[in-house]
Amino acid sequence: MSPKQLEDMYDAVIVGAGAAGLSAALGLLRSDRIRELKEQGLDPRILVISKLQPLRSHTGSAEGGIAASLGNIDRDDWHWHYYDTVKGGDWLVDQDAAALLARDAPATVIRLEHDGVAFSRTGDGHIAQRRFGGHTAEFGGEPVRRAAYAADRIGHQILHSLWQQCVAQGVEFAEEWYVTDLVLDGSRSHVAGVVAYDTHSGAVHAVHARNVLVATGGAGRLFRTTSNSWDLTGDGMALALAAGLQLEDVEFVQFHPTGLAHTGILLSEAARAEGGVLRNADGEAFMARYAPGHADLAARDVVSRSIMAEVDAGRGVADPKDPDGPKDCVWLDMTGIDGDHMEAVLPQVVETIRDYANIDPTTQYVPVKPTAHYTMGGIPITTDGEVYRWIPSDGETSDARRDVVEGLYAAGECSCVSVHGANRLGGNSLLDACLFGTRAGEAIAARVAESPVAQIELEGGDPADDEYAPLVDAAARTREDEAKTLLAGNAGDDAADAADADGGADATSDDNPYRLLADLGVAMERAVAVRCTAETIETALAMLRDDLVPRAAALRAHDGTPAFNQEVTAIWEARHLVALAEAMLRASESRAESRGSLRRLDFPRRDDERFLAHSMIELRDDRDPQAAKPRTRHDVSWQPVRIVDYPPKARAY
Repeated sequence: MSPKQLEDMYDAVIVGAGAAGLSAALGLLRSDRIRELKEQGLDPRILVISKLQPLRSHTGSAEGGIAASLGNIDRDDWHWHYYDTVKGGDWLVDQDAAALLARDAPATVIRLEHDGVAFSRTGDGHIAQRRFGGHTAEFGGEPVRRAAYAADRIGHQILHSLWQQCVAQGVEFAEEWYVTDLVLDGSRSHVAGVVAYDTHSGAVHAVHARNVLVATGGAGRLFRTTSNSWDLTGDGMALALAAGLQLEDVEFVQFHPTGLAHTGILLSEAARAEGGVLRNADGEAFMARYAPGHADLAARDVVSRSIMAEVDAGRGVADPKDPDGPKDCVWLDMTGIDGDHMEAVLPQVVETIRDYANIDPTTQYVPVKPTAHYTMGGIPITTDGEVYRWIPSDGETSDARRDVVEGLYAAGECSCVSVHGANRLGGNSLLDACLFGTRAGEAIAARVAESPVAQIELEGGDPADDEYAPLVDAAARTREDEAKTLLAGNAGDDAADAADADGGADATSDDNPYRLLADLGVAMERAVAVRCTAETIETALAMLRDDLVPRAAALRAHDGTPAFNQEVTAIWEARHLVALAEAMLRASESRAESRGSLRRLDFPRRDDERFLAHSMIELRDDRDPQAAKPRTRHDVSWQPVRIVDYPPKARAY
């Protein structure tokens, strides 16, 4: 579905239609300021752009639950949730943001219930809750049931409910449009709009907007083994980098412990919450050794590292589908769960195991291994969703500060408000997306109300007469020229010729973005999956430099038809992931410690003295004369973590 007519200027453009983007749209439209505008006959002009039909957004794959201290089953307190979030993130969490997350979580879940989310229920009709890894009572005591759930389909419920509410509000969608450019002014202090490619027609559009919110999801496709859907290609993060902005803590990637062997398909943490047990080749329930008291429901990074430790020690098992293959899995034993109960509360898990592994989990063990699941880092934002640039102190004339980019917002997995730190607790991702998406929408509403586009027209002005509009138009013309080049194929192309001359692997007209992404996934998995060293990072960087980057530049479509040509967007996705991979590797290289999901075997200890700080990585400014011959294309600066209530201490489960 495309807009019937593209407006000359929008009050707000939201890029992405998962939980964060839809929550932002609803937060905007339901705010008191917008309600007042509508009473005056002034309707805000809002467009939601999504590269998918919204109901295919990755939010729908979330299975286990959304965290909130409702206390419907066990006694609970939001302060305990706050503490668990800080501890789970290995003290790299900004505590002002985490306090807000935990405090407002119950209201967020209740709002979702009012929007139509069909939560599972207790016997007396309250929202049901289950245990999730790392969630405790009494500041690290016994596990507590805090994750509100809808069987094992909570993401599906939330996505459908939010989308239906947006439809009821009359939100306009541009579906299957791919945003190719985030356009800022020359000083990177003000947003101008976006450039989008309509995959239905192959047309490039300049979309002018007073406010833009980026909610494009994560970047799990960086890795070969991932629970993420095919479309999570880090677009928003890559667009921010290309626009001259920073990424925060992008070195932290969570690997979910229980991906179905050699498929990456997620088997929800709910399986362990309901009684599933991880076992090694000897049949030992080994997590009790690594995390006494929490065992299989320790934090995800702890469980993933424990699985890899068992594999490295020779106690791994092979996938029964490939009995002679590598012994890089462990068993998930669900046989202790009552069969009828399993079918009732884990229907999707059971269906996945039966369909993709041909195993009956009520009687057989299931092979699992860690799968890339969530990017903790992303576009840096305030608690109101405002995107900012971190400006370090020069030590003499200026103090460190956050420079907000006027009119630019972000929410969800592509952003970093830093409530997840170095490792996200299960159940906090949906909460982050819905809560901070709503807050960002409300913040945008306040800006829209100050000078709505409709008011400018009512007063005889032309909203298209905007000082930033030419920037978007120019970016659209450049992208249109590039799209024509991609569709023209490889013949006579200078970039392809140069790549061939350099001897880049497969840098020929037979190369394609899907092959490139497969090779990138293998390289990233070898380099930084669960554990890494300076050597593995450098090996991957060399492969990027010598092979993947030139191949990405040389990619061209194999068919010249512009309409519904998926290879064109796949090329842009591949280039985004290659750019993001280099930034992730450079950030991992710069953090010489082990913290949360980043396990440096060559720096095995956490180093609070040097690295109790957020990495802020950006592309070097070529206009800087001192950067004429840089060792790397990236700069990394460090922003102190905001400590409020809980000073750092040793993290154990």
